[in-house]
Amino acid sequence: MYKNHFGLRELPFGITPDTSYFFACTSYQEALNTLLVATKNGEGFIKITGEVGVGKTLLCRKFMASLDAGFVTAYIPNPLLEPRTLMLALADELEIPQEKDVDQHQLLKAINHRLLVLAHEDKHVVLCLDEAQAMPIETLEALRLLTNLETEKRKLLQIVMFGQPELDHKLHQGAIRQLNQRITFHYDLGPLSKDDLEIYLSHRLGVAGYAGSRLFERGAVKALYGATRGVPRLVNILAHKALMLAYGQGKQKVTARHVQVAAKDTGAARTRAFSWVWSAAAAVAMLGTGVGMMGWAYFR
Repeated sequence: MYKNHFGLRELPFGITPDTSYFFACTSYQEALNTLLVATKNGEGFIKITGEVGVGKTLLCRKFMASLDAGFVTAYIPNPLLEPRTLMLALADELEIPQEKDVDQHQLLKAINHRLLVLAHEDKHVVLCLDEAQAMPIETLEALRLLTNLETEKRKLLQIVMFGQPELDHKLHQGAIRQLNQRITFHYDLGPLSKDDLEIYLSHRLGVAGYAGSRLFERGAVKALYGATRGVPRLVNILAHKALMLAYGQGKQKVTARHVQVAAKDTGAARTRAFSWVWSAAAAVAMLGTGVGMMGWAYFR
């Protein structure tokens, strides 16, 4: 595509979570540190929330890759499961052989036995649940019961939930208030700041092999932030499209115009950009109205 044109080894703005592209700005590094400290302290429940596209899945994978050999990880990317199916998924991740018709009681006993064996080997087991806001209430309650598996010294299973803000609303329901009380560490992951965005672009380009001078003009970076408000997934989509447009025109730089055309072609970005423009226009209109009223008062 445009790799040779810009001197890239690979495409820099893919939306597939790739830990080699993890960007350790302040908020992302704080979130990762929170996860690592909490799990090493043996905390039972940890929660990471953030809006769609801010990089929760990438953070989850980076976290699992950062754990040392003393940890065993289980990853469930889609927890929209009934309680028994969730336990079957956990048993599968822990390599526990099961009969197809095993009942929930026997399943829980098998999981407990496997966790005890791993604890005897001085291993800590961490279950990571992505898109946790999709979990049914009954499954969340079953999750709480899993954390009751413990020895006199420590929890046998630590659970990290990654979810959208809807997860917080669900956890505040009375039926699972006990689960909410057990969450000892929490971090809310936000979008990139204006200052972070330019460094983020340079970081991803550098990982992809770019060694030239500034590729995204300052106006392009400004337009990119206006259209995405720093949401990494949208940034990646628009940056990729803008590079394609620049390549198609034979240009060596990405301009604000390239980003604007890319945003117009992207529904989510177009909505954000329109919201930003509307807010600015509304502010100007309100200012104009205020000035007009002041002039009328002076005239009177």
